[in-house]
Amino acid sequence: MAGNEACMQGTLAELGQYLGNWDIEDSTLSQEEGGWVAGPGARWNFICLGSGKENGTAIQDFWLPPDGKVGTNLRTYNTETQSWDIAWTITGMSGFAHFQAKKDDSGNIVMHYKSPLPDPNRRITFFPPDANGWKWKLEFAIGEDGAWVEVYRISATPSVQ
Repeated sequence: MAGNEACMQGTLAELGQYLGNWDIEDSTLSQEEGGWVAGPGARWNFICLGSGKENGTAIQDFWLPPDGKVGTNLRTYNTETQSWDIAWTITGMSGFAHFQAKKDDSGNIVMHYKSPLPDPNRRITFFPPDANGWKWKLEFAIGEDGAWVEVYRISATPSVQ
């Protein structure tokens, strides 16, 4: 983790805790099969942009699935809104998606789409890492009451590559 000190200070540490290279196991909720179906997995690499102990500027990550559609997020902390501004793009996407995220009382990082607004509404939650890795979930707001339903999940473990 040499060079990551800049992203392990202050508010950058909220997402700095995910720095490193991760092997991903994923699964999708299948309406046809009535349960969770294993996905192809991926690698997800998080890096610190900035140098020195107090010069962290952003956290960038690279989503590397086996289909070759590389994705990237650029995550910066906005001190005015006390939240994260996140830009996401992936191979084949024109433009980018903008998210805003905040750390909740449980220590989770909860992301909401800002633009373009998806239908149905969605949110993503990063759970705090432990010695074995971390988890992540995508939920859709379903039905008239907008109840959150988990539709995709990720389990990340430290990469052996």
